[in-house]
Amino acid sequence: MQDLKYIYYTEPYAHQREAFEASARAKIFALLLDMGTGKTKVTLDTTGFLFRQDLIELVLVVAPKGVIANWIPEIEAHLPPGIEREAVLWNPALTQKVRGTLNALHEKSSKLKFLLMNVEAFSTKKGVDVATLFVNRFKTFMVVDESTTIKNRKAKRTKSLCAVGRDALYRRILTGSPVTRSPLDLFSQMAFLDPSILGFSSFYAFQGRYSVVQRRTMGAHSFNHVVGFRRLDELTEKLAAHSFRVKKEDCLDLPDKVYTKRIVALTQEQQRAYQQMKRLALARLDSGELSTTQNVLTQIMRLQQICCGHLTDDDGVIHELPSNRIKELLDVCDEVQGKVIIWATWTVTSARLLMPCEIAMAYRRSQRSTGRRQHQNASRLWNLSRIGTLICVFLWGTLKQAATV
Repeated sequence: MQDLKYIYYTEPYAHQREAFEASARAKIFALLLDMGTGKTKVTLDTTGFLFRQDLIELVLVVAPKGVIANWIPEIEAHLPPGIEREAVLWNPALTQKVRGTLNALHEKSSKLKFLLMNVEAFSTKKGVDVATLFVNRFKTFMVVDESTTIKNRKAKRTKSLCAVGRDALYRRILTGSPVTRSPLDLFSQMAFLDPSILGFSSFYAFQGRYSVVQRRTMGAHSFNHVVGFRRLDELTEKLAAHSFRVKKEDCLDLPDKVYTKRIVALTQEQQRAYQQMKRLALARLDSGELSTTQNVLTQIMRLQQICCGHLTDDDGVIHELPSNRIKELLDVCDEVQGKVIIWATWTVTSARLLMPCEIAMAYRRSQRSTGRRQHQNASRLWNLSRIGTLICVFLWGTLKQAATV
């Protein structure tokens, strides 16, 4: 490894140091580090190194809405204090104050600039225009965090990100694994970095090289159906030249558990109900029913219900509220390979989870009424599931009951 002569502000783990040394000078690179192994730190060390070499002026970070705000404390935690910085979190409501903040960031200065945008912004003309404006003005290091969010090559945000990224001097994708369900997920992620990595500018040519396709007919319609994959060793070799892979189980110096916060915004309906319940200890639902509380503990419970996407009225009827939590949770599951345990406080939350999940599930209630046989059946399904199958065990109850899982 070459000596990059970079003084870390926070001491890296061995795998982080290796990833930094492998990628710091690369124009394009994929950091394929499992969740909790420190992709963000490696990226920030790289930006600090490149900034001190006068190679970049702006870092454009694109991430899911629930993750993007986490970059602000990470910047303060890992970027050396000697590097002056200014960071702006994208707000789609371009008020006068927001415009003033963006205008200030757009001015040339000696500081390292960070523009943090959620990936959904690239589905809008406003978001794309702002990103393009900054990329064209500054020497840009562009990052797509949780890059599986752009695996759909037909999505508007994927096309927009690839177009904006072409003018960035440095490009990175960060994800635990770029392949969630199919090796074909790689195409648009590599297209953002550089189409020459895979050697195909056409998706269908890429599909024809690495998948087995059968022509099928349903009524008057016919279509190509992928039934298998081939030449995966060749594909892996192409990816290896521009990536660094780390699995959590291989990082012996990591703590046993690493926690990550996901910030989920309340919908307008949740915000209205939450403020009413907080101020008045009651909330009026759109259907006209009232939910009132008699003491502080019940009020706190109702506030938690609202955050979880439902509310019980005075007659005991549960009313669902629009919520972003389920979508965010499914996005997290999409980033994980293997099995997942989901803790849900409310039975209604578990019921809502069952509808959109196209995965095998072991379903168990952690309550006193749960029989030993149900517990054993859930555990057996969990243990016998195939490697790579995603199993969700939905549990609710006390932490003491969790110890029996």
